[in-house]
Amino acid sequence: MASTSWLHLHSPSLTRAIVPILRHPTTLSTSFLHRLNRFTSPARFTSSVNQTNPMLTQVHAQAKRSFLSKDDKIASLEDLRFEPPLKIVEYPDPILRKRNKRINAFDENLKKLVDEMFDVMYKTDGVGLSAPQVGINVQLMVFNPAGERGEGQEIILVNPKVMKYSKKPLLFNEGCLSFPQIFADVERPESVKVDAQDINGARFMVELSGLPARVFQHEFDHLQVLSSI
Repeated sequence: MASTSWLHLHSPSLTRAIVPILRHPTTLSTSFLHRLNRFTSPARFTSSVNQTNPMLTQVHAQAKRSFLSKDDKIASLEDLRFEPPLKIVEYPDPILRKRNKRINAFDENLKKLVDEMFDVMYKTDGVGLSAPQVGINVQLMVFNPAGERGEGQEIILVNPKVMKYSKKPLLFNEGCLSFPQIFADVERPESVKVDAQDINGARFMVELSGLPARVFQHEFDHLQVLSSI
């Protein structure tokens, strides 16, 4: 893991700072390397999952490649209404199977929703979260591959759509906050090119690789009502 940046930004429109976090090994602290090792493990990627729990289920899956539909409906203000604190929606709640609408209102309510989503994500030891996982059926996701408040980069993607997948597949053990105590070895493309909007509605394009690409694709599955777990 030398000096390669995992994220290439084609527009400066993201409101939260996004800069490369993986640099030459000699510049990484021992504590950072420990955290890096932790979030390459199943427990780190999923939530607060105990790998020694005999009730955990291990499965194997291959993720479907999906592109955002062009005929998605626009979310109303009522669709975006929420009451804090948010709670994780777990399978088999039908909310996880409902179609998620595109967002057209970039206002204070959306910013509050994003803040609440990050809050519940950190509290549940997640590294990514989609809006339907907290009961809001809209095209919105947040993630931070570091999984710690105040560390790494908080990434917000509104109305994301995939422009291109890499041809190289990678296998990685995943879990999901909405499917507690279940793991899956999921095969996904190593990198992905994404078109999205930021919290203010500005459109940008970003290329993700490595763990950020993995987290994005996992959350994008929720937005497309697909599940590999």
